[in-house]
Amino acid sequence: MIVLLGVLVVVIGFATKRNPLLVVGVAGIVTGLLGGLSPGKVLAAFGDGFAGSRAVTIFAITLPVIGLLERYGLQEQARNLIARFAGLTTGRFLALYLGLRQIGAAVGLTNVFGPAQTVRPLAVPMAEGAAERKYGELPDRTREKVRSFASSADNVGLFFGEDVFLAVGSILLITGFVNTTYGTHLEPLQLALWAIPTAVCAFVVHGWRLLRLDRHLERELLTAHVHDTAVVEAAK
Repeated sequence: MIVLLGVLVVVIGFATKRNPLLVVGVAGIVTGLLGGLSPGKVLAAFGDGFAGSRAVTIFAITLPVIGLLERYGLQEQARNLIARFAGLTTGRFLALYLGLRQIGAAVGLTNVFGPAQTVRPLAVPMAEGAAERKYGELPDRTREKVRSFASSADNVGLFFGEDVFLAVGSILLITGFVNTTYGTHLEPLQLALWAIPTAVCAFVVHGWRLLRLDRHLERELLTAHVHDTAVVEAAK
């Protein structure tokens, strides 16, 4: 039971708002030492974990690349591109992105889109650009709302789209557990097929919410415009 003190280190570290990487690292060291491992074996365990999960550190490559692209005008070009499509509103664009995210996840391309590589540098500027083309400069509150809906489109698309892919970890975990525990012969294809109606429903429901965003933006920004006009007139 004393080994579980490593969990206490995590709780205390997060409660005191320490650096998450530092907290998890210290918790791992404490757990290893309390479990009877020597410092050398604890270090070896960290090395094995790092070598076996190299994909986790891919951000060390993607973030500098995205930073350089943004420095040389990636977001500005995204805004200019969306300005060419007069009929593509913020809600319609995000609904389109939701569909592309779901389709990509359904065929196993879960890392093609994502918050770091697509949402922040491309989807958000394009969604904001579509709103700015119609309403002008956006208030900070409205801008944050557009960003939250862009993130939700990515999350919902990934969550409900990846289960349609046969080789995703969750599908293999479920089939392995059910077959081992209950002695059945459940195939990944069966689960994937059952995930399709759920993915379609998720697209319809969240797509409808994204399309309604245009109405909310119009009401919110027009109200703000009327209020600003009234304030200016009163000041005169």
